[in-house]
Amino acid sequence: MTDHDKDKKTLVLTGASRGIGHATVKRFSEEGWRVITCSRNAFPENCPWPAGEEDHLQINLSDRLSIEAGISELLDRLDGKPLNALVNNAAISPKTQDGGRMDSKATPIEDWYEVFQVNFFAPIMLARGLADALKHGNGTIVNVTSIAGSRVHDFAGTAYATSKAALSALTREMANDFGSMGVRVNAIAPGEIKTDMISADTEKVVLPNIPMKRLGTTKEVADSIFFLCSDEASYVNGAELHINGGQHV
Repeated sequence: MTDHDKDKKTLVLTGASRGIGHATVKRFSEEGWRVITCSRNAFPENCPWPAGEEDHLQINLSDRLSIEAGISELLDRLDGKPLNALVNNAAISPKTQDGGRMDSKATPIEDWYEVFQVNFFAPIMLARGLADALKHGNGTIVNVTSIAGSRVHDFAGTAYATSKAALSALTREMANDFGSMGVRVNAIAPGEIKTDMISADTEKVVLPNIPMKRLGTTKEVADSIFFLCSDEASYVNGAELHINGGQHV
């Protein structure tokens, strides 16, 4: 390992394979960060970033034992070096068999448990398990919430929406609890972001409700995440940054 590699800042990112996560990997990599990615799947061969496979961990965030094993593996890979950022981006949002929204009456209780485990419990488990490494790195945590956490959404199901609302509240509590360690905790709440999952029909429904009359880009979200992890945001703690073109107003 060269001296340059030793000086690299390190990010741990969940949900890196597509969309916002994929853009975040590219943004931090371009800035010279080491990015350790975590997902339930093995590293895909078509991913473009350097050192991707050797810095990828297969962790099933719906399984507590898998998370605990993953934390141990992450600490081994850090090998005593500081962790500068943890971005909790992974999330699941189950749909009906025909791809529709699952409301509070139709969502099976098993799905509620799985959604909250991935979207809510996994972030705090990872943060607690990596707390010492984050303290050592004067690090920061960014939780990815959603506009669906503050209003009924046309497409996001009830379990997803309430898990994101809970994650928003958790961010506030974590900012208080981790702040004394020198670890900042913030959230971003994306609105409608242009990804492969957004259909033309979806755009027609949501665009009239967005003052800027366009969807956001994954790069715009990744840039916001990078800002919160940078020295420019060194006194930003407990904030939730709305990235939705004014849709929340």
